[in-house]
Amino acid sequence: MKHSSTFVRTILFIALCVTHYAHAQEDILKKLQDIAIIEQKVMMPMRDGVRLATDIYRPKTDQKVPIIFSKTPYNFNSWGDGEQRMNSYQAALDAVNRGYAYVVQNERGKFFSEGEWDILGPPTTDGYDAFSWMAKQPWSNGKIGTYGCSSTAEWQMAVAALDHPAHAAMVPMGFGAGVGRVGSFYEQGNWYRGGAQQMLFTTWLYGTQTDQFARPLFPKTASSEDLTRVSRFYDLAPEMPKVDWVQGLKHLPVQDIIKNVNGQKGIYEKMIVRKPNDPDWYKGGLYHDNMPFGVPSYWFVSWYDVSTGPNLALFNHVRKNATDPQVRDNQYLVIAPTLHCAYKRATANTIVGERSVGDARLDYDSMIYGWFDHFLKDANNGVPTNMPRVKYYTMGSNKWQTSDTWPPANAEMTTYFLSSGGRANSLYGDGKLTTRPLGKDEKPDAFAYDPNYPVPSYGGNVCCTGNAVQGGSFDQHQMETRQDILVYTTEPFADGVELTGSIELTLYVSSDAKDTDFTVKLIDVYPDGKAYNLDETILRARYRDGFDKEVWMEKGKVYKLTLSPMATSNYFAPGHRIRIEVSSSNFPRFDRNMNTGGDNVSETNGVVAHNQIFHTAQYPSQIRLPIVKK
Repeated sequence: MKHSSTFVRTILFIALCVTHYAHAQEDILKKLQDIAIIEQKVMMPMRDGVRLATDIYRPKTDQKVPIIFSKTPYNFNSWGDGEQRMNSYQAALDAVNRGYAYVVQNERGKFFSEGEWDILGPPTTDGYDAFSWMAKQPWSNGKIGTYGCSSTAEWQMAVAALDHPAHAAMVPMGFGAGVGRVGSFYEQGNWYRGGAQQMLFTTWLYGTQTDQFARPLFPKTASSEDLTRVSRFYDLAPEMPKVDWVQGLKHLPVQDIIKNVNGQKGIYEKMIVRKPNDPDWYKGGLYHDNMPFGVPSYWFVSWYDVSTGPNLALFNHVRKNATDPQVRDNQYLVIAPTLHCAYKRATANTIVGERSVGDARLDYDSMIYGWFDHFLKDANNGVPTNMPRVKYYTMGSNKWQTSDTWPPANAEMTTYFLSSGGRANSLYGDGKLTTRPLGKDEKPDAFAYDPNYPVPSYGGNVCCTGNAVQGGSFDQHQMETRQDILVYTTEPFADGVELTGSIELTLYVSSDAKDTDFTVKLIDVYPDGKAYNLDETILRARYRDGFDKEVWMEKGKVYKLTLSPMATSNYFAPGHRIRIEVSSSNFPRFDRNMNTGGDNVSETNGVVAHNQIFHTAQYPSQIRLPIVKK
């Protein structure tokens, strides 16, 4: 069989790349072994006798060192399928090179850690006990910094409320699922937005929850050496079959979605039936705004993350309410134009979805280790004195900006009213956003929402949904041809307009259903018609009077809805327009409302809701935009 020279060169190139990568990975371990004392599968005891599997990497020195601590539900075992995995060593190498001990630990009930796992449900005392144990080690200087993104960040806030004396600083990134209730956000760890379930947790728990019937346990007599040896060929990681979540999330009832794909039996079935004010949300590891806060923090947020709004609200809450001035004054924030935990993947031409937002790179390692050096090593390095309080990226103008507050002090709220001749349906309707006061006689806009034919999610501020939704900014104009999407747009701007801050929404609505949802997307419309999504929100109408009660709608009655705020920083260049879409579904970003007034999670049949949006002097549906005044 003959091969072209091009084909042969390609094969050789691939082989060389694979060989180079393998050697580079081996170099990581060798470098780490040269400079670090490595202790794996140390079983750290908690106050109730449960032991948590912990790997420790510390410099070969007689001097006491500070600790960077990462806690995770994910598998950090250095062996899998009979092969050594070097990627788990990179973070340790980075920390030890800088004079830190690096400690990584599995959450209670995950992999080699004992006990039962629950998403943010293990006692917060696990974190407190881990700090106490580490601070007492003869090689520790008694100062600990916590670090991580997503699940490695989300446990940090509730533990910060305990104010352990060794917990000297933290760097939480993409941390929204650790926020229970803060300000106007009542999301209970991102499980909800506006009372609707965020379906990312269905797909995430499919691969993460622990099946009580499939998890073997090791005897208490097993030593660290025994567990390290066993972990070479037995890493306790389930091999989950791939699921087509485009189809999988369509299954009804919602409570059986994981069961329908033969997934693990775990906490999903328990959590899916919880309501937003269920007492169980207040028993686990979520941070709520009635709790204290005791740690200097360097917060990292993304514009296209699932949790931007509550993340920003928590930053402001701590700055306003922390009782210790040293804590209150040492809160700093970075907001990047990336997807969930994708900070370091920014490039010279950062593409988020299909929209270019320019060169969004930062030297995150220097920033983060500068923070730790100051608080854990007492380094006189200009941190945080010379840092901006808030560093945020403005899309459209594609530049980093700074501010002393969030939002910037020069952002002024400007009200735009929804307006139409009663035909705002689709891109081709007559919906407008106007600053002019509304008259008395504008006709409402009407549309039908059928839960069997929901508006599909297309891009968005989302993560972790498998192949069901790709996060980021995508051109929405084809989606806007649907009749069940109302479209309201400003006139093109003669001069550029910057929006930076929280976007507030009030809708006046009616429905012939007992309950239904109302969704909103914020859009940047380009002169060529491309319509790029910036943020999105939703409210389940039954929760319009608060998330501690359910109140049904009456046919023909008009209700005022205040939706959870959106957030962005975006420059609308001359010729661009601001648009919002209003509908009643954004699926599977959010679960479908079946419109019956039932519990949704156990229902298989819904009804069509005929919904209306009102915009008159009496019912002034509106959006309030933070326009930056130069």
